[in-house]
Amino acid sequence: MIFDTHAHYDSPHFDADREELLTALPSQGVCGVLSCADSEKSCREALSLAEKYDYIYAACGVHPHNAKDIDWTEFESALRQYLAHPKCVCLGEIGLDYHYDFSPREKQRELFEQQLALALELDKPVCVHIREATGEVTEILGKYRPRGVVHCFTGSVETAKILLNMGLYLGFGGAVTFKNARKPREAAAYCPLESMLLETDAPYMTPVPFRGKRCDSRHIKYTAQMIGDMKNIDPAALLAKTAANARELFEV
Repeated sequence: MIFDTHAHYDSPHFDADREELLTALPSQGVCGVLSCADSEKSCREALSLAEKYDYIYAACGVHPHNAKDIDWTEFESALRQYLAHPKCVCLGEIGLDYHYDFSPREKQRELFEQQLALALELDKPVCVHIREATGEVTEILGKYRPRGVVHCFTGSVETAKILLNMGLYLGFGGAVTFKNARKPREAAAYCPLESMLLETDAPYMTPVPFRGKRCDSRHIKYTAQMIGDMKNIDPAALLAKTAANARELFEV
């Protein structure tokens, strides 16, 4: 019952064995994957994977790192076409990332708001990325009030409360298993089951005991074990509930 709500299977990390891996995942407990784009090119690649594999769905949008490459007047029409695809169930991943300076902050904010406005117009859920920009992201989300998920949530309980009060889901991944991951574990312990999703961010964020190796959707079971132990919930029940949450949010 693994539904991985955030993965990047178009990544070059999977070039050597992508078809073999993706063909095998359903037999190993994976019932759904949201393959998330981060650029216009990966929008097309995510859709291609979704067309090839029944259990894969696509999220199309542009990551803040790549905001500098986007001319909205040209990209908007293409994005509308991607979002109209029957297997494109989300707009993402979008947001703000101030850890790196890959794109100017003003350009990131502009593109984030443009994509949020489009999601509202088309009634698509969003997948939101936040890194070192919590205050600005929560302010912008409060302005637009989209439905969707804040992925790879590693913030505080206080931030979790703000986002949950907006009706957003929180996505938890391998970070909750890391040795010094106090904040994400506290947030996961606080987050109600009905507002929780599980993810990998594959090929990144591999949980303990495989940290440092390439991640794939099968690794969610280690995240589920950690959160299940904290919440005194059977991991299988947690996987089933978060899979149901994913199907409800993405309408699949």
